[in-house]
Amino acid sequence: MRPSRTGPPTLVPVTAPPPQVPPTLPPAHPPFAQQPARRRTWLTVVTAVVLGAGALLVAGLIVLTRGPEAALVGFALAALPVPFLVAVFLWLDRYEPEPWRYLLAALGWGAVMATTLGVLFTALGSELSGSSANLEGVVWAPVTEELSKGLFIVLVVLLRRREIDGVLDGIVYAGMVGIGFAFTENILYYVAVYAGDLLQPGGTPGGIAAATGLFILRGVMAPFAHPLFTAGIGIGMGLALRSRTWPGRLLWPVLGYGVAVGLHASWNGSALIGGGAAFLLTYVGVMMPAFGLVVGVGLWVRRREGRVLTMALTDCARRGWLHPAEVPWIASLRHRGAARLYARRLRGPFGARAVKEYQQAVAELGFLHDRVMRGRPPREAAYRNAELRHRIALWRPHVVLPPPLPFPPPHLYGR
Repeated sequence: MRPSRTGPPTLVPVTAPPPQVPPTLPPAHPPFAQQPARRRTWLTVVTAVVLGAGALLVAGLIVLTRGPEAALVGFALAALPVPFLVAVFLWLDRYEPEPWRYLLAALGWGAVMATTLGVLFTALGSELSGSSANLEGVVWAPVTEELSKGLFIVLVVLLRRREIDGVLDGIVYAGMVGIGFAFTENILYYVAVYAGDLLQPGGTPGGIAAATGLFILRGVMAPFAHPLFTAGIGIGMGLALRSRTWPGRLLWPVLGYGVAVGLHASWNGSALIGGGAAFLLTYVGVMMPAFGLVVGVGLWVRRREGRVLTMALTDCARRGWLHPAEVPWIASLRHRGAARLYARRLRGPFGARAVKEYQQAVAELGFLHDRVMRGRPPREAAYRNAELRHRIALWRPHVVLPPPLPFPPPHLYGR
C-alpha cells in the first residue's frame, strides 16, 4: 500500500493508554471502512496470472502423461507435509508477518517457475557437459535448482525492497520457495514411483505401496530438505541487506548460495552414490544439525527483534506516539497473545481483532523507526511513518489492553 502523494494524513497524538472499558459496553466494531484499500499493483496481477497459468500447465501435463489416478496419488502425498512446513515458517515470522500475497507468490514461484527453470537448466548443463545421470544429480541439479529458487529472493529485493530487511525475512521467503519447489518435485517422484518407472524398468506399476514408501522417506523423514537448502540463500541475502560495506553486500549472497548448493549436493550425493549407509550418515550428521542451526538462528534473530522493537517503541513513546505502558503488550509475543485474549473476553472477536491490528501497526512503526534511527531509512520513510501513525490513530479508540505490568518483561531488556 503506497501513501498518498498529496501529503501525510492527519495525525492524532497518543499521550495516554487506551481506556479500560467495562465489559458491559457493547463491542466496538473496528474501523475497517476508514482504512485505505490495498491496491493490486500490476506486479501482483502479472505474478498471479503467470504462476496460475504455469500451475495449470504443469498439472495438465502430469495428468495427460501419467493419468488422473497417478496424478491424484502424487498430489495427495506431496500436499500432506505442506501445511506443517508453512506453519513452522509462519511461527518464526510473528513480529512483522510478511504479506500473504508475497508468501503465496513465493510458494508459487517454487512450485512452478523454479522447478521449470531447474529442469531446463539441469538438462542444458548435463547436455553440454556430457555428464552421467549421477553427476547430473550431484552437480548440475544443486547448482541450477538453488539458482532458480534464489532468483525469487533477488527479485523481491529488487522490486519490493521493503519486504525483506533482515535475516528472518530471508529465511521465511526462502523457506516458502523451498516448500513450493519440494511440492512439485515430490509429485513428480511419487507419480513416477506409482507408475513403476523408478522401480521396475519394464514399466510395471509400483502401486500405492511403493509411493507410500517413498513418501516416508521424502515427506516424513526429510520434508524440510529443500526449504533448508534455500534458507542458506535467504540468510545470505538478509546479512547482505544489513551489511554497511559493499564487499559484505556482494559476498554474503554468494556465500549463502554456496552453502545452499553444498547442502543440496551432499544430500543428493548420499542418495545417488553413497548408498544406504552414507544416506543415513548424511541425514544424521549433516541434515539434522543444519536444520537445527537454521531454526536456532531464526529463534535467535526473533528474540533479538523483540529487544530491538522494545528499544524503538520506548523511543516512540518518548515522542508521544504511544503510551510507555503499551510497549510490553506489543514487543513481547507472549504478552501480545495475552492482550488479545483479554480483549476477546471484554469485547468479543471484534475487540481481539482491533488489538491485533493495533499491535501490528505499532510493531511496523517500531521497526521503521529503528531503521531511521540507525541511519538506514527506507525510501518514503516519512510517508510510511505518517501512514502507520494514521492507522494507529484509527484503531486506538477501539483497543482494550490489560492493566500496566508492575515490572517489564526481563527478556525484552536483556536481563
